[in-house]
Amino acid sequence: MSNLRRERARSVLSFLLLMPVLSLLSLNLLAFLTVGCSSGISTAAEGSGGNGTGTGGAGNSGSSGSGGASSSGGVPGSGGSADSGGSLGSGGANAGGGPAGGAGGAGMGGGVSGAGGSAAAAGQPGGGSGGSSASGGNSGGAGSAGSCTTPPPAGPLIGWASLPGMGETGTTGGGTTAPITVTTAAAFISNAGGTTPRVIHVMGKFSGVFSIGSNKTIIGVCGAQLKGHVSLSRATNVIVRNLTILGNNCADSPNECSGGADAVTVGDGSHHVWFDHDDVYDGSDGNMDITSGADFVTVSWTKFHYTTKRTDPMAGTSGHRFSNLIGSADDVPGDVGHLNVTFHHNWWAENVDQRMPRTRHGKIHVFNNLFTAAGNNYCTNAGFMASLLVESNVYRGVKNPLQPADGGQMRETNNVFDGTTGTKTDTGSAFTPTYPYTPDPTDTLPATIMAQVGPH
Repeated sequence: MSNLRRERARSVLSFLLLMPVLSLLSLNLLAFLTVGCSSGISTAAEGSGGNGTGTGGAGNSGSSGSGGASSSGGVPGSGGSADSGGSLGSGGANAGGGPAGGAGGAGMGGGVSGAGGSAAAAGQPGGGSGGSSASGGNSGGAGSAGSCTTPPPAGPLIGWASLPGMGETGTTGGGTTAPITVTTAAAFISNAGGTTPRVIHVMGKFSGVFSIGSNKTIIGVCGAQLKGHVSLSRATNVIVRNLTILGNNCADSPNECSGGADAVTVGDGSHHVWFDHDDVYDGSDGNMDITSGADFVTVSWTKFHYTTKRTDPMAGTSGHRFSNLIGSADDVPGDVGHLNVTFHHNWWAENVDQRMPRTRHGKIHVFNNLFTAAGNNYCTNAGFMASLLVESNVYRGVKNPLQPADGGQMRETNNVFDGTTGTKTDTGSAFTPTYPYTPDPTDTLPATIMAQVGPH
């Protein structure tokens, strides 16, 4: 019995000796759990995509448990249980992509930056997992192109059509009258005639014979095309721009192209006429002829060409691919003192054989043009009583760039002849323009013309 008492006494004594150690271990464990609870921080990764970066907010840490009170008798109180930490921090919500850029003249609007992710909730004990990534706004794609129904603005008018004369102060066309849009050939014919000032937007592709009256601005929109023959007869103050004009390509005279119609004829005393940023091709007789006393004409930023090297039963292999005639004959009394024309920033391109231009009587200024009609006969002609100033043009890969003829005068200056054969110089007399102009440098001229000529 005494032995049993002694064993119990030793057990009690051992327990009492271990109590401080156990108490210290409990306190350390409690501190460890408390620190673990406070470390749950949730973060959101950087938003990808648009200009904005979405960032989730940090998770709130769990609060520490308070320590237990000391027990009576000096035995250390057991530590209080730790507060449970916050729940897992969720990531910032995905930021919505920015809307597409709004439409503009060139459709350049970028997307709006996406908003950042919302703040993450508090993390759970022992280190909350980071919030999911908040994606930023998507980059806005390029906006859709501006509506084709709005034509590009006109450039400056340079040359003969800008000068006063014959009762006109210059060339203004329909002026500032409100534009009307025509979508049928009948509507175009009805509105383009007469002398009432009008600004006409041509939308569609029409075929026929089209007469344009005085005080008109004709503008192609959305790829407009007139096929057949366009005529200005006794018309004054006319602007035609941003338009494709396709001739009959000898379908109206299969056995002799010269018996067919020009794609464009400016004649019968028409004056103050400006063709700008057009594409004129496949005329049967010519692409654009200016005859019968026409005057004060400017042709700018226009391409002349033929789709094929057509042949002609009468003209043979040349196919009567004769682009631009100024003055129909030497002996037309009404041409004397008229036929004054400026050609600038035009492109005589594929399959043109000759007449770039062929001239009579007038004071004709040919500057800053490009000639690439390989396989041609000749390019620029000074015919009967014509006075030509040919300056700062680029002739590339063509034959006979210049053709001074009996009775005509030509002065060439600062032209570039690249891979050409035939006549390249002429030092005859020529008129001096009375209108202001500044020729562009010839080194970048071909690229500029190729990029900007014709309708847009």
